[in-house]
Amino acid sequence: MPFEETTTGNGENANGAGETTTAAPAATGERADLLEALAKQRHFLRFTTRDLTDEQAGLRPTASELCLGGLIKHVTAVERGWVDFILDGPSAMGDFTAMTEDDWARREAEFRMLPGDTLAGVLADYAGTARRTDELIAGLPDLGAAHPLPKAPWFEADAHWSARRVLMHVIAETAQHAGHADIIRESLDGAKSMG
Repeated sequence: MPFEETTTGNGENANGAGETTTAAPAATGERADLLEALAKQRHFLRFTTRDLTDEQAGLRPTASELCLGGLIKHVTAVERGWVDFILDGPSAMGDFTAMTEDDWARREAEFRMLPGDTLAGVLADYAGTARRTDELIAGLPDLGAAHPLPKAPWFEADAHWSARRVLMHVIAETAQHAGHADIIRESLDGAKSMG
């Protein structure tokens, strides 16, 4: 069963991350397994932000340029983009080989807390994206339906990805960034996700 959070009386979830999510629509078999794996990685990523201020969510305490709020913004954008790909194919993501300096600057901004960004807002956006993904995957007629990948220097030419492959990629991306987030959080104040 996908991860379902409970809320406290003050509107925060039980682990203090400041947002609530609901369980995905009923999924069975492979879909349930994939969604559960994704929910677990989302939980670990969100958990790194528990009890932080907006300012702390934007700090970069390691040699990396990454911050916790920025990581969640990035993972939200990645998941949203791949869900759009499942629905609409490569046109939903654009041609990465034609990106301008402004396009790259906007992409880099995903990794930072910008003026006006709040941790609560970033987490709410992530929760909404997660609900959309979970609902799509639970109701998608065929996980094997595939589209050609968009043009990008990091994709194999003429490759096609199925919805299943996309979902596995989103799980891996989320897990990778949850690990980054755990290191950043420990560098901030010694808090760990486990141990």
